[in-house]
Amino acid sequence: AKKNSKGKERPPPVDKLLKPAVGIGLALLAYQFFKGIKSEIPRINVEDELELRQVFFGEETTSNFVVLCHPEDATYPISSVFQDAYNDGSAPAEFRVMDCKHVLSSEKTVLDRFKLDEKKRPTVFVSGVLGTPKQVPTKHLKTGSMLVKALKNLLVPKAEKIETTQDLRSKCLDKDICGLLLKGAKQSPNYVKDAMAKLLVEFPKVTFAAVDSSVLYVKGLEAEYLPELVSGQPRFVVFEKIVDGSKKSDRLMTSVATLPQSGVAYGPMSNLVGSVVQKTATMQKVSTLPTIKTRTKKLEEEERAKRQRRTEQQQRKQQQSNGGGGGGDSTSGGHFSASSDNDGSREGRKAERERRRAEHRARNPNFKEKTPEEIAEIERQRRQRMEEEAAKWNMAPEDMDGSGGDGSAGGDSSYYEEEEYYDSDEEDDGDDEEDEDILDLD
Repeated sequence: AKKNSKGKERPPPVDKLLKPAVGIGLALLAYQFFKGIKSEIPRINVEDELELRQVFFGEETTSNFVVLCHPEDATYPISSVFQDAYNDGSAPAEFRVMDCKHVLSSEKTVLDRFKLDEKKRPTVFVSGVLGTPKQVPTKHLKTGSMLVKALKNLLVPKAEKIETTQDLRSKCLDKDICGLLLKGAKQSPNYVKDAMAKLLVEFPKVTFAAVDSSVLYVKGLEAEYLPELVSGQPRFVVFEKIVDGSKKSDRLMTSVATLPQSGVAYGPMSNLVGSVVQKTATMQKVSTLPTIKTRTKKLEEEERAKRQRRTEQQQRKQQQSNGGGGGGDSTSGGHFSASSDNDGSREGRKAERERRRAEHRARNPNFKEKTPEEIAEIERQRRQRMEEEAAKWNMAPEDMDGSGGDGSAGGDSSYYEEEEYYDSDEEDDGDDEEDEDILDLD
């Protein structure tokens, strides 16, 4: 800048500032232009049937989609919530925009076909591998970060939490294949969390669930199929739903496969789930559906008793197979072992009855099951004998009056009279026996 005669600096001419200002303005416009191109959300071609089936039903794709209903001829801009969630880039889904008022081949609009509520703005739904379109509630559409968080909770696979019997049935047993993790503590170790995360990605069609077995007890599963709980040591099983097409029944049936030893790791867990999926695992049918109970000392004692009985039964079977079933000593030994198995519980008594029934039928090869008519006749004869015995013990009122005398003895006289009455009967029986002996001599 030049100085004037008074020593003050002169401002630069306007024409020299105009060119830099224009350059800065053009740079800002270019930045906004390229930013808009970069952040433009793809629009679904409603005329492309293949793309529609990919978005609506997840066919021939492995992605999930988040779709905003926005008409092609709309004069208003795209929802800022949807745009911010797209710019965030961390949502586990592909963002799309489409005209939901388009009429499909079924002569219904997208809104009517999938029951989307247009009044809830912005109208956003998720679909793809997850399933058919499901509308996102408006409570998650207040900010872009809230939408991203909701998408992560909805689309990122995670293990179901089991706390009640109903949870176990609806979230695990009712699925085709379900892997159940029985945690040995409230917080699982990092290696268990990593293993479950890998399994969720490796087997997307398998349901996984977890239950805190340090607080809850899975009755019908732990004592029958799993090793005993060790504090902090997780256990893992896989259920497979049994579908019997020949029976028209709503009863839920399932089978189970377990790891051969306590403790879990990603390798054995993956192999077990893979073998169940490929139908090569050895499954055990579960006779009674497992239930969730609060873990108590009483349940733990019952579990130990069941394990002890099962161990003794296995030892007895092994001894019988090795000894070849040798004679009366083995039979008597079986009775003593059975009495030790019967701890007085319902299961113990039932097991002893079945064992004795099996031994009786084994000793009597000609044994035949009784028909219902024979059982009814045996019951009728038993009731008749009971009535006859009851009639002998019932005393008529006139007998009491005739034998009571003047009644001075009171209640004790009837007691002695009864004894005399039965003694006379016994004497008569003796005379009959003597008569019979005399007749035999003749």
